[in-house]
Amino acid sequence: MGQSTEELNTEIAGTRQALSSDLDALQDKVSPSAIIDRRKAAARGRLSGIKNSVMGSGSSATASVGDSAQGAIHSAEQKVEGSPLAAGLVAFGAGLLVAALVPATDAEAKASQKLVDTAKEHGQPVVDQAKAAGQELAEGLKGPATDAVQEVKDTAQQSAERVQGQGQSSVENVKSDHQA
Repeated sequence: MGQSTEELNTEIAGTRQALSSDLDALQDKVSPSAIIDRRKAAARGRLSGIKNSVMGSGSSATASVGDSAQGAIHSAEQKVEGSPLAAGLVAFGAGLLVAALVPATDAEAKASQKLVDTAKEHGQPVVDQAKAAGQELAEGLKGPATDAVQEVKDTAQQSAERVQGQGQSSVENVKSDHQA
């Protein structure tokens, strides 16, 4: 004997609920804003990983003032990992730390001011180049991101149409089974 009307209604309600949750998940997956947010988070994660591998996470510099220079140098040595730029930055930082513990003379103050001025003068082109590289990277990602959004949108439309067609087909099958 066939299914009762109650069983059919329960089955239809379950199918509708499953289709509804599938459509909600699909909408979240193909939403352009969600895609862009996921890509931004991935890019931030990669940049953070690069920064931490060069500069270290800074979590191990908790030594007391008396042995902070030695602890910072030891910590930095572990984090440099063969990078000449990072090694130079660590050496510079260690020198600053030692210099901070000893009071400066007038000659040292003048020399440090000259050093700061020189660093600003020579560092600005590096900062400008880094900004330009970041802007080029952002411009390069705009096109592929737009293409990806359109592709996902098209796929979502096709999937929604397919799900809708399958749902209508299921309803018609249930109706025809119920009438028979």
